Amino acid sequence: MTQLSEGHDDPFALHLPALAVLDDGGVVVGWNRRAQELLGHPDTAVIGRPAFEVLVDPRDLPAATEAAASCRRAGGWFGVLTLRHRDGRPVELGLRAQELSHGGRAREWFLAGALAVDVLEWQRDRAVLDGLYRQCPIGLVIHGPDLRILRVNRAIERFSGVPAADFRGLPTGRMLLPDDARKAVDRVRQVMDTGRPLVYSEQFVRLERDPARERVALVSSFRMEDPSGRILGVAEMIEDITERHRAQRRLALLDQVGSRIGTTLDVAETARELAEVMVPHLADHASVDLLQPVTRGEEPTRALAGPLVRLGSCSVGAQQTGPPHPHGEPVEFGPDTPQAGCLAEGQPVLEPVLPPDWFSAEGRHRAHAPDPGTHSLIVVPIAARGLVLGVMTLWRSRRPDPFEADDLTLAQELASRAAVAIDNARRFTQHQQTAYTLQSSLLPRAIPDQSAVEVALRYLPAGAGPGLGGDWFDVIPLSGARVALVVGDVVGRGIHAAATMGRLRTAVHTLASLDLEPDEVLSRLDDLVNLLAAEQEAVGERPVGEQVIGATCLYAVYDPVSGLCSVARAGHPPPVMTAPDGQVALLDLPAGPPLGLGGLPFEAQDIELAEGSLLCLYTNGIIGERHVDGDVGLTKLCAALTRPAGTLERTCHAVVDALVPSLPSDDVVLLIARTRMLPPENVASWQLPPEPSSAARARALTSAKLTEWGLEHLEFTTELIASELVTNVYRYAGGPATLRLIRERCLVCEVSDNSHTSPHLRRARTTDEGGRGLFLVAQMTERWGTRYSHEGKTVWTEQPLAGPPV
Repeated sequence: MTQLSEGHDDPFALHLPALAVLDDGGVVVGWNRRAQELLGHPDTAVIGRPAFEVLVDPRDLPAATEAAASCRRAGGWFGVLTLRHRDGRPVELGLRAQELSHGGRAREWFLAGALAVDVLEWQRDRAVLDGLYRQCPIGLVIHGPDLRILRVNRAIERFSGVPAADFRGLPTGRMLLPDDARKAVDRVRQVMDTGRPLVYSEQFVRLERDPARERVALVSSFRMEDPSGRILGVAEMIEDITERHRAQRRLALLDQVGSRIGTTLDVAETARELAEVMVPHLADHASVDLLQPVTRGEEPTRALAGPLVRLGSCSVGAQQTGPPHPHGEPVEFGPDTPQAGCLAEGQPVLEPVLPPDWFSAEGRHRAHAPDPGTHSLIVVPIAARGLVLGVMTLWRSRRPDPFEADDLTLAQELASRAAVAIDNARRFTQHQQTAYTLQSSLLPRAIPDQSAVEVALRYLPAGAGPGLGGDWFDVIPLSGARVALVVGDVVGRGIHAAATMGRLRTAVHTLASLDLEPDEVLSRLDDLVNLLAAEQEAVGERPVGEQVIGATCLYAVYDPVSGLCSVARAGHPPPVMTAPDGQVALLDLPAGPPLGLGGLPFEAQDIELAEGSLLCLYTNGIIGERHVDGDVGLTKLCAALTRPAGTLERTCHAVVDALVPSLPSDDVVLLIARTRMLPPENVASWQLPPEPSSAARARALTSAKLTEWGLEHLEFTTELIASELVTNVYRYAGGPATLRLIRERCLVCEVSDNSHTSPHLRRARTTDEGGRGLFLVAQMTERWGTRYSHEGKTVWTEQPLAGPPV
């Protein structure tokens, strides 16, 4: 008899189907348990009886009779019949009948049956499997456990140009070049060994029979096992995505243009960026040559007079990109070179395949071919507003495939976008000095005296672009020996950005004097930026080049008593902290929206800083806006701060040398603060209960501490201040009070409570019994004020250590 197939989903696998044996007259002579389960008839009820009588309903008899006749003629039959269950209901079964030979004796028929729905499903699965090998457009390769190819489908035949039969028995990767074959073998072995499938892995493929053509395949792999877990091999689905990959690469290159070309409005930098974008995505070598008047910011004449200057140059594998001279190097092209023709006519040149004698032509040896193996060339004009500014030359020497018409179209588009950026840089350079003068007058001239941190600063204006940016910084002493560190960056460039920066800096000083929390300061600044933008829109006469106002800002408040630093940021890069042992960490702070979006919250976070820690605040000019991956600049900054170079000034110098080019494309602000801690003996704090005797207790504690500090000359005024403030807490706040004395550059006296009621200074009338407390406090101190927190408020005062104010 014919052997039954054994598959996991095969309904006719051994031990799964219903089995019966009929003699040549159709009488049942064999019946298994599965047949009884499907049709309800025990073997005693069917054996010895005609099958048609027991199992077939009279209405289905014609179909059964025709099937039996076909079986006799062909010696076997497969199909679907409706049989009768013992309870009378119909049961559709898929039946497979085969003649049994007994050496000339009477014939018998072996029947195997399963539910029709299971049989049909299995047939569909077999049809799918057959389609995978014969019709599927996606390639299929079956590898054996010995890493030899067992079978491939017709899609692989079309993909490779090799008949499918030729693959059988070949080692995995045999048809590929050695490098590609090694990757293919490693991929299959990894899936074979680990059992983890590989999904949508891109692989570059070059066939031995056509090594000059590079293909891209999308590969998915999985390990095949039998029901017992024995490894049968690895199946790979391979899709040829060469054209799709090339299209995506071109689109990705176009997408990169917006972020990598024209970010600085600097002619030389834009030319270098254009060359770098081209390599290696489109060419092996790229050069950008501009007319000399363009490099000076002048408009070129239509006669194209003047030599060319190479400002951008990049090659695959080169140690350094760009020309050897920072301001470019002069180049000269012969009259018969593609570059000269492109400049003269303003039309691109495509040489897909350069013949061996191409360079022997007169003047072409001066075409600055970067590699003797160059075999394909593109030259496109860099033109804007109808004027040719220069040319871009692309070469291929390492990549075997030549340039195509699509490559020329892409190169023209990229050159056109770069030309706009170059022309804009040339036209707006004149605004730079004006903005620099204004901005310099708005930035702080000196760092104020304070004892919380040691500070070193660097402000470097942009060396290229249409004027300066709106970067600013501030160090603002606050009450309680604290200090505020501020760094911000206004959107835009030029005079308007500098003017907006001055307004925001003034607002920050005003808000800092109110002792607001960092998140509250940013919220108020956000309101101000929205107000300025609304005013700008309401006027309706916004000057050309001025954009809607927006900014980023980072505001940090450091307390040298507790060592806590409260930080909030509005779309600004996060600060970097260097611990005393040299460990560097990028502080993970809520980013917050940039100023000017409106209606979105800001969040402050408290960070504990050890004494001697470095806190580095900066603007995005220090890390470089044009990095494809913004983490690159942050990594360099962290590396430069890992081993601080002695003094803060030397550390600042080291960071600038490591990250900032000689002509930065954006303003650079770098603020590094080394934290200090007030000695514990210079701070005293007491909790006072809400009772009348607390005022006397405050006077006694204050007197004793000032005597200990040698400040007896301040005892009278400080006792009075402490007594008045503690009394106000008892009378108006109703809760406990905290009295704190701080000795630093001045004597600080603070009283805190859990009330948010604002104290008011007023002039009491002669007949009033009270109301003179804060008036006396204001007269006896150099400064006083109130700051609020989530827990309540603190009223603080400052007195000079030399004695009471005159």
